[in-house]
Amino acid sequence: MGAYLLRRLLLMIPTVWGILTVTFIIIQFVPGGPLDQMRDQLEGRAGRGGEAGGTAAAGAGTAAAGAGTAAERQHNLSAEDVEKLRRVYHLDRPLWERYCRTFLWFSRSDPQQPLWRALGDGRNWDGMLIGKFGDSFYRNRNVLGLIAEKMPVSLSLGVWSFVLTYPLCVLLGVFKAVRNGSRFDAGSSVLILVGYSIPGFVLAVLLIVLLGPGDASVWNLVPLSGLTSAGAPGYETWSFGQRLLDYFHHLAAPLLCLNLGGLAVLTGLTKNSVLEEVGKQYVTTARAKGLSPRRVLFGHVLRNAMIPLVTDFPGSFLAMFFTGSVLIEKIFNLDGMGLLAYTSVLQRDYPVVMGNLFIMTLLGLGAQLATDLCYVLVDPRISFQRAAD
Repeated sequence: MGAYLLRRLLLMIPTVWGILTVTFIIIQFVPGGPLDQMRDQLEGRAGRGGEAGGTAAAGAGTAAAGAGTAAERQHNLSAEDVEKLRRVYHLDRPLWERYCRTFLWFSRSDPQQPLWRALGDGRNWDGMLIGKFGDSFYRNRNVLGLIAEKMPVSLSLGVWSFVLTYPLCVLLGVFKAVRNGSRFDAGSSVLILVGYSIPGFVLAVLLIVLLGPGDASVWNLVPLSGLTSAGAPGYETWSFGQRLLDYFHHLAAPLLCLNLGGLAVLTGLTKNSVLEEVGKQYVTTARAKGLSPRRVLFGHVLRNAMIPLVTDFPGSFLAMFFTGSVLIEKIFNLDGMGLLAYTSVLQRDYPVVMGNLFIMTLLGLGAQLATDLCYVLVDPRISFQRAAD
């Protein structure tokens, strides 16, 4: 197993390098770069490039549009201003240097500093390989600090989605397999498929309209924004229990919208896996030995039926952590990683795009490796020694 893990870890290096290299090349040739968007923003024409790639301040551009042509002319950028912006975004440097700065770059900030001392000075080094992701073009924040700020929202959605969905789907799938063909099986299948057919963002809009704080709501149950009621009068005096209940109150609607569709897939997979194992010869043999149905199910059938589920175990967690939450975050005003990645792509915020992709790639490769390790925990017949040989 040690040799296999070493090989997989070494293979991660060219994989990460390849993904980041392809992304770097693509974003260099995408129209509507940060210089163009900042020019539009400063000249009050942010709405001009909104469809193609968005801007950092589309709302500001819309408001400025009413100022008329005279205001636009007043804020036209000179060639000197454009050149200053190029230096701010490092676009005045050669493409190869910008590429190297993405990974690792050394340059002495003080030309008089001796080389041996400059090499040990962290201020002279740049690049993601040493944990320096640069600053956002539009938010005036360090990329790592920005990601860390958005992480609690995505972490809350991902962890609680995973913790609640997986046990519920496994138990429901096993119970449906045991009661296969019964009224419970048919009724639960209908409810699950109805939930699967409703897109999460549609359900989110319905919940906001019917159960939100608006005038058309039937019952004010769904908070409009945030993970907590921080900032509300008296929140600082709330007890820990009150704050915990408030936290889950804010999470309930987004979690429902995120996971309602996924219940059908995982539940169906569990049921089919259990039914497939029940029909195999070893189950008949176990029953012939006089083992109780409960022991046959949980001691033999379920362990083998869990193998397909374990395959998707880390991947499902990562998917719940990062994907499928952009619209949900937007509707419920949750400022998380999904919304950050989306807006950074639209704004051509290259440091945020590359930093977010770097972290996502490492987590994705780690999830694949964890999947292989879970195989061994569930099925000892799997040998990494043969795979390494």
